Amino acid sequence: MSGSAVEFNASGLNVWSDEEPFEVTGERIAEYAAATNDPIEAHLKGAVASPIFGIVPVFEAMMMPVLEVVPMDIFGRVVHGEQDFHFHRPIRPGDQLVSRAKAIGFEGKDNGSTITILIECRAQDGELVNEQYLTAFFRNVNAGPKVGDGAPSHRFDPELAQQPPLFAVPAHVDLDQTYRYSPASGDPVPLHLDEQVAKDAGLPGIIAHGLCTMAMSSWAVLTETAGSDVGRLRRFAVRFSKMVFPGDDLETRIWRKSAGNGETTYAFETGRGGDLVLTDGLAVIAD
Repeated sequence: MSGSAVEFNASGLNVWSDEEPFEVTGERIAEYAAATNDPIEAHLKGAVASPIFGIVPVFEAMMMPVLEVVPMDIFGRVVHGEQDFHFHRPIRPGDQLVSRAKAIGFEGKDNGSTITILIECRAQDGELVNEQYLTAFFRNVNAGPKVGDGAPSHRFDPELAQQPPLFAVPAHVDLDQTYRYSPASGDPVPLHLDEQVAKDAGLPGIIAHGLCTMAMSSWAVLTETAGSDVGRLRRFAVRFSKMVFPGDDLETRIWRKSAGNGETTYAFETGRGGDLVLTDGLAVIAD
């Protein structure tokens, strides 16, 4: 395996972080919907949260477990690899949420290493609202053989791509998208906000937040397959494949994969033309 050898701390696995509280307001829900160009009226009015809003209450908790496993001196090599939401109910205004997270496994790969974080978001009474699997990827380091667990699979069946998609939904990344998304999501990373910082990191300029692109793909899927009803969404997962830039025109292409037990599963991908920026998309919709 290529990449410099780096020792991850296996004793940091399966250690829950401290719980982080979050009070949901209709204003914050509406701000997030507007920041992701969401066309769904209930989201824009702040009546119910869009699915990827689920990242907002857990933001403080989700990266803390990484510090228990990964050496600090390689954090400059990290990128968001995959995100997988499992929904038990929608988030609504007035919810008092509590989140915690733990690292569950890591693995060295050909061009780097992954670490998988499991995040739980609950109501104050303990009701499980959603679970999330975040996979972070550290470029050009070798953490060795797999230890612990990874996220559930959501791979795209390449045979589906031989068929025309059922739906193709366009979206445009506005020039000010990152400046709106950052406060709405609570993500202050300067690669999305400061041209010079982005160029110093070897990028042509600021890049869009991956979760903003994921949010755009989520409303594309909801509007076409679920009657814009977030309460029918059971799972939503993607792999972040390429960077997205302000001004990009995107298209989410959706295929029906399977049906049964009162649910329909769809596969999807989001591209900038033929250049795929989200791959291995999976959505499970209650019938």
